[in-house]
Amino acid sequence: MSRAAEALDRLLDVLRQLLAGGGCPWDRAQSPSTLRPFLLEETYEALEGLDADDPASVCEELGDLAYLILFLSELFSRRGAFDAADVLDGIAAKLRRRHPWVFGDATAASPEDALRQWERLKSLERDRRGASVLEGVPELLPALPQAFRLAAKAARVGFDWPDAASVFAKMAEETAELREAAQGGDPRRIEEEVGDLLFTAANLARKLDVDPESALRRTNAKFQKRFRHVETRLREMGKTPEQSTLEEMDALWNEAKSLG
Repeated sequence: MSRAAEALDRLLDVLRQLLAGGGCPWDRAQSPSTLRPFLLEETYEALEGLDADDPASVCEELGDLAYLILFLSELFSRRGAFDAADVLDGIAAKLRRRHPWVFGDATAASPEDALRQWERLKSLERDRRGASVLEGVPELLPALPQAFRLAAKAARVGFDWPDAASVFAKMAEETAELREAAQGGDPRRIEEEVGDLLFTAANLARKLDVDPESALRRTNAKFQKRFRHVETRLREMGKTPEQSTLEEMDALWNEAKSLG
């Protein structure tokens, strides 16, 4: 047995002891619905570790995610639905099925070729079920990455702008429509046009090979760093932001920008 398999067995043993009679009252009280927020929280904590390029943090958070995956599998097993083995066998079978250039006679000359074949196989499976091209984009995914994924899926079947220049033109069009809506003052139309502009921005990022979620997170972090610099400098001057003018804060903001 491999080291990973032995570790998996140890974790399953710990989990089952926690859920057994005389185990942990908190764990025994959980259900799939109560574990849902923890799954989301641990996913975001893992993402933070990845963004920080912190291997120790990533290792710990992946462990938390692995525990939750096994925890959920065990709860569903007790309903007679599926168990951890079904989860692992299912993904292994899917990976084998969708990599015929590794586990079969097909060939893939490049990463792009492999992705095309993967998508073709997914498409065949989807067609057999009569499913939409857009299947697989979670309804609960945050709106920005959801927009990116929806447009990417549509693009794979040819529904796409020809190039980034076309999306820049669409951005200008949507900006003009939003400006017109703002002048009109109809809140519902303004919201619709803001949504159209954001959706187009996500597509522009896709055309420029930029992950919009990562780009926006980095910009948010940059804003926080610079504004905290403004707050720190104002405290040194015996002031708060509320007691300062926009000109004063803007000068300190430019100072923060010059520091990187």
